[in-house]
Amino acid sequence: MLEQRIRERRQTLEEFTEYAETFAREHGEPGTLGLRHLQRLASGRGTGGKPLGPVRPATARLLERIFDESIDDLLAEPSNPVPSSEVTSGRSQLNAGQLPSTTGTALQEHSTNAGLETACDWLDQRARWSSRTAEQQVRSQLAQSPLTDLHDWHAQRAKAGRSQLVDALSDYYGPAETRRNTYHVRCDDREIATSIVTRPDWLDLACPLTPDNDRLTFTTTTSDHAAPGEFDATRAVDRLTEAAALDVQVSNEPLYRLLDIDIKPGSIDGTVSLVPFVEYALTTDLLESELIKTISSDSGAQRHNLPLRDRYLPDLASVLDLPGRLCAGGTLALCAIARPASPYRGEADYALLVQQRSNQVINAAESLAVIPKGFHQPLKEFRADASVGVTLRRELEEELFGRSEVDSTAGPQRIAAPMHPSRLSEPMRWITEHPECVRTECTGFGFNLVSGNFEFPALIVVEDEEFWKQYGGQLEANWETAGLRLYSSADRDLMNELLSDESWSNEGLFAMLQGIRRLSALGDERVDLPAVDPAMQA
Repeated sequence: MLEQRIRERRQTLEEFTEYAETFAREHGEPGTLGLRHLQRLASGRGTGGKPLGPVRPATARLLERIFDESIDDLLAEPSNPVPSSEVTSGRSQLNAGQLPSTTGTALQEHSTNAGLETACDWLDQRARWSSRTAEQQVRSQLAQSPLTDLHDWHAQRAKAGRSQLVDALSDYYGPAETRRNTYHVRCDDREIATSIVTRPDWLDLACPLTPDNDRLTFTTTTSDHAAPGEFDATRAVDRLTEAAALDVQVSNEPLYRLLDIDIKPGSIDGTVSLVPFVEYALTTDLLESELIKTISSDSGAQRHNLPLRDRYLPDLASVLDLPGRLCAGGTLALCAIARPASPYRGEADYALLVQQRSNQVINAAESLAVIPKGFHQPLKEFRADASVGVTLRRELEEELFGRSEVDSTAGPQRIAAPMHPSRLSEPMRWITEHPECVRTECTGFGFNLVSGNFEFPALIVVEDEEFWKQYGGQLEANWETAGLRLYSSADRDLMNELLSDESWSNEGLFAMLQGIRRLSALGDERVDLPAVDPAMQA
């Protein structure tokens, strides 16, 4: 019925999400409605074709006010179902494990994952295939591979422990060389190693993410090596098949590509250009799944068979060769929000936010990470958005404060300035208006051997309890998160247990450990966290 009511309004799903955002803002409703969420509600299916779960109360109330009907009625089957040929943008046949069989029908018209059509077109051009060849190959693989097999692979991928990845990479690059160049720490009574290539002078930056210190600059000039060498079209088709079957989101919004970097305590300098997201997703980002498949293999010989890694990142020198490779990446932050004392929790502390990533994200799926976490990419202005802090504020607004209109994967955006002060959420407006109460710092820098990505870990500290009192109940993770957890900055034992969890992504653990180290160094009485001491050699 929901889909039918939207059609009766002569709106597409995209147009209705924009209307719903405006309605919520004008009527004081806290509910949000992103495009993918609406598509699932309209199709009656959740992620991967699973039954639709309970609708969040704020979202249900928003829809009920718009249509003046109960949410149960809106999600019921219509008495006169909408013919599939008349649906402007609706049910995802991809969730059922198959692409539309109608010849010449674009994926974008039938899928919640509109970027797949663009990705297939890009693959046709890159592989020098005739038009629609990639789409036909994806269809063929979906028809031959039971959906349960693809779900089994996704589950196997999620079970690969973080330490297993670190050990496999150490074996590939050489244990001694890897240990000298990767981030490992002494955390209370144990040692933790990661896959993050870094240096002592790239750690403990304490760099405020302000224009004076956060100085990545954008250039339209790229290096001579614009694409990552020989291309594996077969692996790319496999990736698109997985995305189609499991509703993994693929978008072709541009990413920032790192060309050079100059990191010092208190300052970030460097140069970025642009690369299409699809080019990254179908080339260097395949390194993660290749590594996990070799770890899962029963064959000892197979575990050393990493042809993509041999091609893209054969040694540690190639990791640092930014002009010679495609290096995309992002930023992620440990959020610490001051809370008053509680009779149940104890003395005043900071709430530390940890997420379990959704199975729909393109990398680190179902892993633990800090939040927010996102790719470094422009929203509207290539040059103005190049600073790390710009991406971090946008991700905070999107992933915790419910602003779906700043989600780059939600489809075309017609808003000229989504981060204009007049459009900010109430929590973000409070943060903007109280800069003396908020500390936002970059805590380090490194390259992740799992994917080759650059990583900017950060710490966001809201030091005034008033923020928690006003907005603590409005913090709600978006579709990229399968679950959100809170930990107390005063609970050292529980934090030690958390840091031992093998579900962490390496970049997530890097950001968490560096965030803990910096938060402890600030000397706040709210903090009793494990001692984190980097063991790297200068």
